Amino acid sequence: MSEEKKVQLSEAFYTQSDEEVLQKFDTTTEGLSAQEAKKRLESYGANALDEGKKKSIVVKFFEQFKDFMIIVLLFAAVISAVFSGDMVDSFIILLVVVLNAIFGVIQEAKAEQAIEALKEMSSPNANIRRDGHVITVKSDELVPGDIVILEAGDVVPADLRLLEAASLKIEEAALTGESVPVEKEATILEGTASDIGIGDRINMAYSSSNVTYGRGIGVVVGTGMNTEVGKIAGMLANEKETETPLKQNLNQLGKMLTIAILVIAAIMFVVGMMNGRTWIDMLLTSISLAVAAIPEGLPAIVTIILALGTQKMAKKNAIVRKLPAVETLGSTDIICSDKTGTLTLNQMTVEALYTDNEVKPATAEVSLDNMALKIMNYTNDTKIAQDGTLIGDPTETALVQYGLDHDFNVTEKVAAEPRVAEIPFDSDRKLMTTVHQLTDGKFLVAVKGAPDELLKRCNQVLLNGQTPALEDKQRQEILTNNTKLAKQALRVLGMAYKIVDAVPAEMDSDVVEKDLVFAGLVGMIDPERKEAAEAVKVAKEAGIRPIMITGDHRDTAEAIAARLGIIKEGDDDAVITGAELNELSDEAFAKVVEHYSVYARVSPEHKVRIVKAWQQEGKVVAMTGDGVNDAPALKAADIGIGMGITGTEVSKGASDMVLADDNFSTIIVAVEEGRKVFSNIQKTIQYLLSANLGEVLTLFIATMLAWDTLLPVHLLWINLVTDTFPAIALGVEPAERDVMSHAPRGKKSNFFSGGVLSSVIYQGITQGALTLIVYKMAIEFPAHTAANMPNLSATALYDLQHGDALTMAFATLGLIQLFHAFNVKSIYQSVFKVGLFRNKSFNWAILVSFLLLAATILIPGFNDLFSVTSLDGYQWGIVAGTSFAIIPIVEIVKFVQRRMGKS
Repeated sequence: MSEEKKVQLSEAFYTQSDEEVLQKFDTTTEGLSAQEAKKRLESYGANALDEGKKKSIVVKFFEQFKDFMIIVLLFAAVISAVFSGDMVDSFIILLVVVLNAIFGVIQEAKAEQAIEALKEMSSPNANIRRDGHVITVKSDELVPGDIVILEAGDVVPADLRLLEAASLKIEEAALTGESVPVEKEATILEGTASDIGIGDRINMAYSSSNVTYGRGIGVVVGTGMNTEVGKIAGMLANEKETETPLKQNLNQLGKMLTIAILVIAAIMFVVGMMNGRTWIDMLLTSISLAVAAIPEGLPAIVTIILALGTQKMAKKNAIVRKLPAVETLGSTDIICSDKTGTLTLNQMTVEALYTDNEVKPATAEVSLDNMALKIMNYTNDTKIAQDGTLIGDPTETALVQYGLDHDFNVTEKVAAEPRVAEIPFDSDRKLMTTVHQLTDGKFLVAVKGAPDELLKRCNQVLLNGQTPALEDKQRQEILTNNTKLAKQALRVLGMAYKIVDAVPAEMDSDVVEKDLVFAGLVGMIDPERKEAAEAVKVAKEAGIRPIMITGDHRDTAEAIAARLGIIKEGDDDAVITGAELNELSDEAFAKVVEHYSVYARVSPEHKVRIVKAWQQEGKVVAMTGDGVNDAPALKAADIGIGMGITGTEVSKGASDMVLADDNFSTIIVAVEEGRKVFSNIQKTIQYLLSANLGEVLTLFIATMLAWDTLLPVHLLWINLVTDTFPAIALGVEPAERDVMSHAPRGKKSNFFSGGVLSSVIYQGITQGALTLIVYKMAIEFPAHTAANMPNLSATALYDLQHGDALTMAFATLGLIQLFHAFNVKSIYQSVFKVGLFRNKSFNWAILVSFLLLAATILIPGFNDLFSVTSLDGYQWGIVAGTSFAIIPIVEIVKFVQRRMGKS
């Protein structure tokens, strides 16, 4: 095929005849020649999806430096190095920043390794006709115009326009979301391309779907990125990455801190200059203030908290691909979930059996000689593998599994009464018949199929071992039960039989499938996961709204949603189809989006519309899914949750998190972990910022009053030791008992929501005030006086008294933060109710931090390094007593807040 004649692979071939399609691709039913196939491979490219470029470790590393807070810290490090000449501050800041980047890269690498381990290692082969012969080639070598032969068990290797279909059924759940295999026909579809959805294109076979029954022949009309799967992958490339609430909040925090620091530093600079100090002196003082104000450990601490969260989640089968996704789950308002394989098992299962005028649940006992049980197993092409796995059409395997669950050994039974003839299923008559030789020499004609079609061919009914004539009343009774089962979203099949003396000479439907005895009905469904209903209940209690999005029919979707508790039974106003959604503009849909909890017969584009409509309402949206059709919505959502076992590679690649066990309830565990992570990050921020505010106020007010209180080395040591360890330990605090009883905080909340900002302010002021009080007391009431130190000169005595005051202020500011760490275990609850020593990591962090703080004062040699003096028991008593005062002060404020109803 010349380049000029290259076919547009986006045409609606399903509305064209076989001859038209073959002519357009310049091919025949005998296939292409090897030479022509080679030319087309060069022209169209390999039949594979574009994987895109993978980021190198270097790129991933430098991407970690895009964060606004990181940029602020780097700027502070440069300024500190250039103007102060003290490289210690700069080194510590740079070390923290680099560690933060390393943590991020390691986590991404671990997640990618876990995802790679879930990938299928082999690509399917395809049986095709080339040069008039049937050969097997790798699926990536297929080209438009190739003739592909399909059989049960095959994976469809490319998009095909079917030329032949013999009882062909293809399972397209990964593409359409519909759990029941689609019956295919080699016919021409009437209508326009926009009228016929993917799920209704019965003369097409799509790449990555599975042949479950029958056989067929098709011509390749789409390969690689030109397949329906490829189009969805292309949509992903154009979909913007959503910025997580965590990233937004950290950016907001960084900007707020930057503005606050600049304002305070400018005021200090101006006031200092007015008081006669040099601009260099004030610049260095302002840099010291910046060191005190910027929580340089915050990005690393947040990363550590998130990393610890991901480790816990990984143990519970939730693999996080991007660190912020842990926290984003905690803010989720809406969980949009695919039905098939996510809320359900994607496994047809018998739900009910109607026999002898009685509907029995699947768990009820059934006699082994029950004729309905026998027919459903006999008229069945399911194969049983050596390991017990059932291979075949999901509907038929469900029937065999039902038999096995009731001790009906189909292998032994069929061996005793073998199949000797059959009429295969076809979509016109909607029946399948098999003939079996009985031990008495007669033959059983067993028929199963659509109940309405089957009843037309029955003139008797099996009732308690008798076979009376099938009267109109009994016929209506059967149809009524059929309707009842169908309204429960069950797929219903009827079973009938007759006993004949010989195998019919001609296996013709009109001859064989008549004068039958009706034996019963069987209802099947793709059942909901057992744990899914409980997960939905917990989600609702947590204020999260579950939304079901599926490609299945309206009745099926409504029934499953009601069984799961997503909607109330009979609440069909909460259900909308893709066709109905098409009639709504984006503006109109936005006005009514809150009315619907179930979306049926939807396309990938619909899913993205649904996600974005909720996002426009200001909601944080999570999307779960396993199919290719879910991928665009997974990427568009605030957090995409893919399935590790049944999920396609496209959906996993688009996800922020992958469930290794495909268990919907794991999402709720992850939500709880996410809420705990956010709460702990809030506690960390409250702790760090209140401590840093105390430092800033201490330095700012002291500068305004011309007091010489704290040196840069003191601030750095406090930030490094008494800030860092307790802050990290707060990140692993157990979840508060009511963490899942609160409504989601949503997009409008930030780290300062829920009383954190007010707590930071009053607690920071309290810390600064207590520190300045201790400093002033040490100056006004010194331990060393002229009376007890008569040999010291006035200058030496002042230096000693000032050294004591400086040391006491340093020790108080450090120790007060350690005591205050207990306060921030809860914003409003008493620390004695939350548990003082519940967190072992926290206890060790406080102890280690105290020892490192005390070492600077108590260990000889450290005094000169930190410019501090040794304190006596009286001075330590003042430091300890004043520092401890932060606990009763905060407890009193919390008590008042609780009485005011703030918690």
